[in-house]
Amino acid sequence: MKELFTSTNLSFLLQGLWLTLYISFISIVLSTLIGTILAVMRNGKSRFLKLLSSIYIEFVRNVPNLLWIFIIFLVFQMKSTPAGITSFTVFTSAALAEIIRGGLNAIDNGQTEAGLSQGFTNFQIFIYIVFPQAIRKMLPAIISQFVTVIKDTSFLYSVIALQELFGKSQILMGKYFEPDQVFALYGIVAATYFVINFIISSFSRRLAKRWEQAAE
Repeated sequence: MKELFTSTNLSFLLQGLWLTLYISFISIVLSTLIGTILAVMRNGKSRFLKLLSSIYIEFVRNVPNLLWIFIIFLVFQMKSTPAGITSFTVFTSAALAEIIRGGLNAIDNGQTEAGLSQGFTNFQIFIYIVFPQAIRKMLPAIISQFVTVIKDTSFLYSVIALQELFGKSQILMGKYFEPDQVFALYGIVAATYFVINFIISSFSRRLAKRWEQAAE
């Protein structure tokens, strides 16, 4: 077991962890922005924009993310890291669009009408009235999607040989064959994913609780 827990191996795994977090963070930020735009388009009055966003959302959501990774990597001839970020952004933005749209639709239309009567523009109503209330309703589902992104980055090694955390562990598997070493290595990887996602989930629960207390 001492052979497994060397500074070289731990540094090797940390490199993979950094790549996992990097891909996840960029994908989540871009997906949230694009998903919000798609949700607004689908809820908007323009038939063309509504149709365009609906086609994108329904088509992307109903095709497995693994296929998007293959398509973007092979068809567009991207390098591994940009391909990973792009594929997760494409897929996650469609999923988030529906989550965000559901949150926006949960806000009573009377609040929009009240904002218009006070002289607010539609943009100001969205930013200052509708979205702050909607985010509270959709936060659990959004965080769940973020956690899914972090976990699903483990697909990238098997699909496009991107050496993120799981990929690095698979490479180390080629050097260690003893059952206790294999279980220990998988245990480290599983514990790392668990800690990261548990911290994110705990933070979202605390934030939701604070919002509830502030609203009382």
